[in-house]
Amino acid sequence: MTIQKHFILVLSYLVTLLIISVAQAKEFHLPNTHIVSINDTQLARQYELLITLPDGYNKNAKKPYPVVYYTDAPMHVSLLSSASNFILNETILVGISWQTNTTGALKKRGVSASRVRDYSINESSNAARQAKYQYGQASTHLAFIRNTVFQYIEKNYAADPSNRTYFGFSLGGLFGAYILTAHPDTFKNYILGSPALRGDIPLLTKLSNNHTHLNANVFISYGALESKLADHVNEFIDVLQKRNDNSLKLQTAVIDAAGHSDSFPMVGVRSIMWLSSLTDIKTH
Repeated sequence: MTIQKHFILVLSYLVTLLIISVAQAKEFHLPNTHIVSINDTQLARQYELLITLPDGYNKNAKKPYPVVYYTDAPMHVSLLSSASNFILNETILVGISWQTNTTGALKKRGVSASRVRDYSINESSNAARQAKYQYGQASTHLAFIRNTVFQYIEKNYAADPSNRTYFGFSLGGLFGAYILTAHPDTFKNYILGSPALRGDIPLLTKLSNNHTHLNANVFISYGALESKLADHVNEFIDVLQKRNDNSLKLQTAVIDAAGHSDSFPMVGVRSIMWLSSLTDIKTH
């Protein structure tokens, strides 16, 4: 056999092994996590809930489980599930996805496009952009969560309606700031990672002034390298501190040597550790 023929034979053999190997590969799924489709029937919008149950979950538990709700579910599910598994243990996680049946400009923008509409609280000053992307519908999205998502979770799982936590990052952090100031009773605990607050402080301040007490535990953080964002976050922190509201327990953190994207993994773990330190979130 010539060297050329021998090379072709070996190459063919390796290609065959590669094809077999790829064919036998299996997709990995997160333990104890399943996906449920859910509809915002008022607006014909479809979403998915990524529900992670703790080890040993018991639907008939004598004491219901605390629940951590988080936005941007596809991006955050892996880290939050892992952190919760090691640190929180007996807590249910519910991730809320982006809209799965977008149309028009939102569909063309990509799978996460609905977040700019659902998490923002002000309309765009650019009329063309506003028409395309429909900014400023946080109140509508919150109504969907309060009226539909909560109802589904608390009907089908041993979930404690008095012990809900919100986790949001970037635009999700802005959404959390909106919930805290507009409808603070929605969650008991709020985790706001690098919230994108530029231009929104006046409205958030006005909303917060409508409440004598916020009655919440709040964790706010940002990366040390997020200089522009830090100004807005610190302004919001100042608004909350000047309330002199004894019902508001505020914890702040600056993530060392981190920018916007790389601060997320660290704030994910640090905020879950903070959450575990609260006596009412611990295992039952």
